[in-house]
Amino acid sequence: MKSYESNINKVNESAIDRIFMFFNSSILLVITVIVLLPLIFIVSASFSSSEAVMAGKVTLWPVDFSLQGYQTIFEHKKVWDGFANSLFYTFFGTIFNVVMTIIAAYPLSRMDLVGRRFITFAFIFTMLFSGGLIPTYMVVRDLGLLNTRWAMILPTGIGPFNLLITITFFRTTIPSELIEAARIDGASDFRIFGSIVLPLARPIIAVLALFYAVNTHWNTYFMALIYLKDQELFPLQLVLREILIENSVDASMLVDVEDMVAREGLRELLKYALIVVASVPVMAMYPFVQRHFVKGMTIGAIK
Repeated sequence: MKSYESNINKVNESAIDRIFMFFNSSILLVITVIVLLPLIFIVSASFSSSEAVMAGKVTLWPVDFSLQGYQTIFEHKKVWDGFANSLFYTFFGTIFNVVMTIIAAYPLSRMDLVGRRFITFAFIFTMLFSGGLIPTYMVVRDLGLLNTRWAMILPTGIGPFNLLITITFFRTTIPSELIEAARIDGASDFRIFGSIVLPLARPIIAVLALFYAVNTHWNTYFMALIYLKDQELFPLQLVLREILIENSVDASMLVDVEDMVAREGLRELLKYALIVVASVPVMAMYPFVQRHFVKGMTIGAIK
């Protein structure tokens, strides 16, 4: 049966279809190469020696294989503190974001909620216009959140875009007839939400967790730059920023790397090693939520 269907598909393919598929495949291949080459170079440079990196000998393979960059990173307390802080902000911040988004999106997805159009518009309006940096900073300051971990979690609250795709998911996935049947059986709103809505919302929860974890918490540094002064609270991305943009390396990082030729070589080596270390957690998490991620992206386009 499968061979018969494949033969039918081959017969139905015209020359134009084959040409179209060839160009599509070629374009996708070029895009894949463009995306992969910088990643391969960064990984290769992180496993090379500082002399090879400074001399520009690294291309697609490590030159003079060395783990000195990673050794220097993991021996430095500032990097470990940043990594631990990023994990803390990502874990607890993502839980807070997902909970807030779910409990806001579900009522707004129900047609019987009074004023749902106005409330939804109020959320979506913030995608176009917001108070700006200075008013937001003043609110955080007046609430006493400056230079605290709460400043990295509470202001993120609900993302309007994530709220919108969650509302769309509830409307398209959970029919009103199911809710009405549960109410006829005597289930309360809390029972319906806990026993029916949440089990069916696992795909969108996975999507929200990925969106918030990567975009809102793990990769962010600007909020930390504005709200945090204590270096012990800095996330890993802020540590990475200091090395990449400010091009500065703490002198204490040179204590155990006497065989490094120069301070400049260590700077370059640490850049690539830190990029790899900062990217590994996200890359390790993505395969587990990939199918939910794709589904969530398509849900956002369905009305």
